[in-house]
Amino acid sequence: MGEDLNIEKVKKFIVEVLHEAGRIALEGYGKGRLDKKFDAEMVISFEMKLESFVKSKIEETFPGHLLFGDSVADSNYRHDAGKHLWVFDALDGVANYQAGIPMWGMSFALLENFWPVVGAYFMPSTNDMWLAVGGGSMYFNGEERKIIETEPTNNESLLFTYSHFHDHFQTTFPGKIRNLGCTGAHICYVAQGRADGAVIHNVAFKDMVAPLLILESAGGAVEYFEGGKFYINEYSDGRRVKDFLLVAPKGFHPQLRGYLKRTNVIE
Repeated sequence: MGEDLNIEKVKKFIVEVLHEAGRIALEGYGKGRLDKKFDAEMVISFEMKLESFVKSKIEETFPGHLLFGDSVADSNYRHDAGKHLWVFDALDGVANYQAGIPMWGMSFALLENFWPVVGAYFMPSTNDMWLAVGGGSMYFNGEERKIIETEPTNNESLLFTYSHFHDHFQTTFPGKIRNLGCTGAHICYVAQGRADGAVIHNVAFKDMVAPLLILESAGGAVEYFEGGKFYINEYSDGRRVKDFLLVAPKGFHPQLRGYLKRTNVIE
């Protein structure tokens, strides 16, 4: 981490911005039009409002820093302020958000030359926040947390999945399988030790940066379903991750793969 960064200042900034952004988002929560299954116009309006707010706060507090989405991410090593890249995901779980279902959130992270400095995930409806420092610990609502494996997988275990999971997989997972409709929450609940794992698909760079830091700081990891560690920086060009990914405590991925069988290959 650069000596010019005050990590405590960064943490305080991220937490304050997320709480204020959460208050803005709550103004639109559950306000989707009832004559539509999904009110895209309302969602886009609040995403733009939130992104504009966060951009203004970054410019005011950290002039010269970049915001992912405003400019092309530069993967070359830099020494100026441009080495600092902020990544903000305004609304994760947009279908839930516009419908008034509380399972949605927002994430905010700072990268220095693509090394994670601080990241947080916030769920305004429940006022829950996960926060992690690169190379450090993970905190849930201010308390340090680590993944603690106390029991083998059984019928009380929990696996999170994505929409259309059963179009692509057959499973013998012995516990409960759920889709909360919110990828960041899935990852954070695994990091908190509340779920054995998650299968995710079709995610983007900004969806993953903060939740991945939170997961790794708690003792978890993301791997490709076919095997091999997943590196989010490979998708900093904006491409979506079309591969199937496994979120789990470190060392648990082989067991999780054993419960899953691919039934369909997406080109």
